Amino acid sequence: MSPIELTAAPSRKRLFILLSVTLVSGFNQGLILPLLSILLDRQGVSSDVNGINSMALYIGTFSTMFFIEKPIRSMGYKKGIIIGIILAALGTLLFPFLTSIWVWFVLRIIVGVGDSALHYCTQLWIVSSSPAESRGRYISLYGMAYGIGFSLGPTGINLLSIGDWVPFCLNTVLFVAILLFVRTLHPEYPEHSAKLASSSSNRYARVYRIAWFALLPAILYGLMEATMNSNFPLYGLRIHLSQASISLLLPALGVGSLLLMFPLGMLSDRIGRKPVLMGCAGIAGLMFLAVPLAGDNVLVLFILLAMIGGFIGSFFSLGLAYAADLLPRELLPSANVTASIHFSIGSLLGPGISGFGIQYVSTNSMFIMLGSAFTLFALIGLFTREARHQKLQSH
Repeated sequence: MSPIELTAAPSRKRLFILLSVTLVSGFNQGLILPLLSILLDRQGVSSDVNGINSMALYIGTFSTMFFIEKPIRSMGYKKGIIIGIILAALGTLLFPFLTSIWVWFVLRIIVGVGDSALHYCTQLWIVSSSPAESRGRYISLYGMAYGIGFSLGPTGINLLSIGDWVPFCLNTVLFVAILLFVRTLHPEYPEHSAKLASSSSNRYARVYRIAWFALLPAILYGLMEATMNSNFPLYGLRIHLSQASISLLLPALGVGSLLLMFPLGMLSDRIGRKPVLMGCAGIAGLMFLAVPLAGDNVLVLFILLAMIGGFIGSFFSLGLAYAADLLPRELLPSANVTASIHFSIGSLLGPGISGFGIQYVSTNSMFIMLGSAFTLFALIGLFTREARHQKLQSH
């Protein structure tokens, strides 16, 4: 298939493999962030330095977004996914054998580059080939796959009792297994057009002008994910939760998202993405502010985190679907890059700000920050008009 050909509607085989790639990538991120935070805390590394080290993964993700669009347009989705798997697998495998904190910083960047390539290709491949009337359901499947992997990831912390290397090697084996399936896919390419080529210098400005509000959820989702995975283990240790309790509570976010992700996707197909995003943000904001009130009660914490995950577990994917509703199809690759950059910005800010807050302000400061951010998004939505360009997109 040449780069100028359109992708077909998602085939079952392709969709299954792309969702499997997303699941394994989610498992990787769900495991690596809390696992490395716990191992560094065990070495006596302070919360703020620990949080800064966690940022390296998102530095890799962030930097990748500035150059990934053009190579993927020429090499296609399949090769981009394969390269991403190789980078993420190699970086993950080396963690237990190269234990310097600064070497880990570099390895996190490599894993971030690999994960970024995986997510960019899988998201765009699914969104660009989905019919508009069912786009919310397809992107919800993507979010569910990521949520399942992300929820299972922290359970790998319990494998530390066998050996520090075991969780990392398990993750690498999963990457190798999924690579074999990806190799069977037929290569396809993002849509390209003469119109896009002639206006490439201002396409990002067009994306922001039309869909800026739809791209904000990516920042918030990155802020939430990185903060919770990097610093919730530190929060848990500060309030005297056991390592086993922490490994149980982190998957609660994913468990909640799995329960509501598909219903919210269907609801967004029916009533629109914006009201669903605003409602979920407002409810989640209140739930975040309620977390410190639960103290060290594991059951109440699990319920609160599951409810939070239920309402914002699909935040990134629904935001991306909303952008796809508003934008012409040829701008979707640029919108995907922008959303990924936004996700990286949130991810970079989260661990550093919350780690500093835990160390110097208050143990509860991370939840005050998250609750305020999601509530603010809901309020902004009340005063924002939906763009009038969505009918321009051809389906």
